[in-house]
Amino acid sequence: MEKKITQNMHTDKPHEENAEEYDLAIIGCGVSGANIARRLSVYTLAIAILEKAADVSFGTSKGNSGIVHGGFHHNKQYLKTRLEVQGNLMFDQLQRELHFPFKRCGIIVAALHEDEMPVVERLYMQGVENQAIGIELCSRDRILELEPQLAPDVLGGLYAPGGGIIEPYRFVFALVESAQKNGVRLYTNFKVTEARYEPSGNTGCWTIQAADGRKVQARYVVNAAGLFADEVSRLFGGEAFSITPRKGEYFLLDKQTAARPERVVFPVPTGVSKGMLVIPTVEGTVLVGPTAEAVDDKEDYATTTEGLEHILASGKTMIPALRQTDVITNFAGLRPCLGEDFYIEASKKAPALVQVAGIQSPGLTASPAIGEYVKDILKGMGLTLTEKSAWDPFVADPPRVRELSPFELDRLIAADPAWGNLICRCERVSEAEIILALRQGHHTLDGIKYVTRAQMGRCQGGFCTYRIIKLIMRETGLAWNEITKHGGASQVLKAVLP
Repeated sequence: MEKKITQNMHTDKPHEENAEEYDLAIIGCGVSGANIARRLSVYTLAIAILEKAADVSFGTSKGNSGIVHGGFHHNKQYLKTRLEVQGNLMFDQLQRELHFPFKRCGIIVAALHEDEMPVVERLYMQGVENQAIGIELCSRDRILELEPQLAPDVLGGLYAPGGGIIEPYRFVFALVESAQKNGVRLYTNFKVTEARYEPSGNTGCWTIQAADGRKVQARYVVNAAGLFADEVSRLFGGEAFSITPRKGEYFLLDKQTAARPERVVFPVPTGVSKGMLVIPTVEGTVLVGPTAEAVDDKEDYATTTEGLEHILASGKTMIPALRQTDVITNFAGLRPCLGEDFYIEASKKAPALVQVAGIQSPGLTASPAIGEYVKDILKGMGLTLTEKSAWDPFVADPPRVRELSPFELDRLIAADPAWGNLICRCERVSEAEIILALRQGHHTLDGIKYVTRAQMGRCQGGFCTYRIIKLIMRETGLAWNEITKHGGASQVLKAVLP
């Protein structure tokens, strides 16, 4: 394969045969890794993203609440709070450049008992100190005016108009598309199993090997491996720490539910959790959850009857109109817990390594600021940053049938009849949109789902999955038994032997 050399590469560094050469390797392509990659794509650097999954955002980033937080839940003594407040302010420009679904619908904290009001007042004062946008302490009348779906016995609460909702996987896909457009190389199915550092003059080099034998070399490495950041740190001889997965279970309600609030609704938080939320997602469904349970298994995405019953009961205390009959699916996500704060700093044990670990809530909100923060750390470590004259922040916003007028759709169908063939009826996704996702490299059912929303509707893929499989086979040449849900051993169809 052709070597990647830029003016920032040192030619005297150790050379590993058959290894691609980079200035920077970012391990993990969730929302943190993707923001770091895009931010650094501004500079004349050779950058690689090493992702162990079959597609980006398949880890923690796909299973979170999709909230842009309002900057009031934590004291500004924490790094995570400072990055949350900074990151919140960056989303409007990012949305204009990258066209991911995002809306500043506002966040409400609803107090249902007298003893909760002092906590609400503390959150309000904390928000004021953090300079949260337009934060407001609300009476009962005011909070019911803002959100009529709330329980009528609500006593008051807090309103943070700067909070919002986002589709997290579309955000990650757009960040990566922008980074790739500006020269970043993405490696998928690259599970790091070995790392070796060789010093040479003023700068050394990491040789990083994947489970399948592929190798890359990089002068600097960012460990943004999410749930597996502790294991990656050990491979690099970095700090010893332990990531504890915290499982959160969710219900997803149909777009037709009568229980959709206009704003994100939080309960008053406890000492261990922000509580059970009711979230009007940016694409029209309603999300209720999450639970918060420490688990041992970093692959434990199972849901439980007890957890789901708790979600519905807690949600109904705030939004009484919630009904189980509106539920179309349930799922679980895992958050990488590591103490009270984010751990983002240059390693003190491993050379040229930056640790980006413990990025749980409000990690999604903070992620654009994490990109800035890591950029500054790398600059302080000696990475030369020279801006590209041709850096382009924009990516195309492809048409989507569900967003088009009849006249716009007619013009597309006249040019390509695939726009008129609906593959997913629930979400109104056309054959042309599926083909575009495939040609962008999304070859799993989950990858196509997160890019296009096909399989996300009321029938949860009952109508469209077979049609999508046929399109994958036609466009990629994959056999029926090679098609997977999310890569690896997740084959959708297997032969049954007699």
